[in-house]
Amino acid sequence: MSKRIIIVGGGIGGTIVANGLCNILRSEIARREISVSMLSATDKHFYQPGLFYLPFGKFRESDLYKNQKEVLDDRIDFKVDPVTKIDIQDNTITTESGNIHEYDYLIIATGSRIRPDLIPGMKESAHWFYDLDGARRLREALEDFKGGRVVINVNAPHKCPVAPVEVTFMMHSYLKKRGLLEKSEITYTYPIGRLHGIEPVSNWLEPEFESLGIRSETFFNTKEIVPSKRSIETEEGASLPYELLITIPPHSGAQLIEDSNLGIGGWVPTDPQTLLLEGSNNVFVLGDTTNIPISKAGSTAHFEADVIIENLSALITEGRWAKNYDGKVFCFIETTDERATYISFNYENPPKVGAPNQMIHWAKIGYNRLYWLSIKGLL
Repeated sequence: MSKRIIIVGGGIGGTIVANGLCNILRSEIARREISVSMLSATDKHFYQPGLFYLPFGKFRESDLYKNQKEVLDDRIDFKVDPVTKIDIQDNTITTESGNIHEYDYLIIATGSRIRPDLIPGMKESAHWFYDLDGARRLREALEDFKGGRVVINVNAPHKCPVAPVEVTFMMHSYLKKRGLLEKSEITYTYPIGRLHGIEPVSNWLEPEFESLGIRSETFFNTKEIVPSKRSIETEEGASLPYELLITIPPHSGAQLIEDSNLGIGGWVPTDPQTLLLEGSNNVFVLGDTTNIPISKAGSTAHFEADVIIENLSALITEGRWAKNYDGKVFCFIETTDERATYISFNYENPPKVGAPNQMIHWAKIGYNRLYWLSIKGLL
């Protein structure tokens, strides 16, 4: 009987794993010794990092998505049928249609979701760029903005650790380009006692923000947003007014994870080296879905996917483990005036932030365009 591999989730991590397995296990699939299936809640594949550029007119909506089948190997059995329950005891998953699928190996790549509903007033009065509707509304708000107090309000946990930093720099450049910088004031808030959770990034940010006149507030934990006052009220008792509020909403994992009793908050307990569900030998977890205390970013999912591909294919064909995940993360950081820098780190080596330059900016733009080849395993 053939080994059944099922991937739950069609984002970057799940897609790379599916395509990579088909490439390495092509002979086994041809002999029907292996089958690779994917179950997703949508027939679209969305390039989420592009949403960051949409409000500033630097990305078109048509560049953000493709049909999922277009980016998947033809040998993958792809179905749009949302999973409603994962039973790791019986090695089965149940879908919205009522179908029950048995698996030999399972890859959980269910991602994360924004939760503006967790903070009173946020849905009604804040803007964000973490989904298409939010990015559209922010684009309209920026077009109508005539100057005033801009607040970049960061809440935790959230994915893409440098996105709040990037949108702050982008906002500065946008206001400067429109001649609104002298009529405006930018304030960046962060919930802990420094400007970023990654200390080297925080140390780099302080002089950068100071040189641009960007204000900051730390130990700033949002309690509620009061639309009638246009103000943010904090758990610490502070109040911050705004004319334009751009928030990084708190995130949680997929509801499916909680419904299946696989993890608190939608985050799955995951071995940081093997990427196996803790206590399991046939359920892999990757990307935003894990509870590993590292950055939830597209690059993280990509590096984890590469490790899972190697290990799962080695287990099936050779009965051995190939390699462990070393915690590798890579993040570009857009700054001002079409410049960028990056951070790269793993479990053993902390990040360093270099001086921004235009070459790195264009490298990031280039990757945005090459993304569709990357997830197919062609790069």
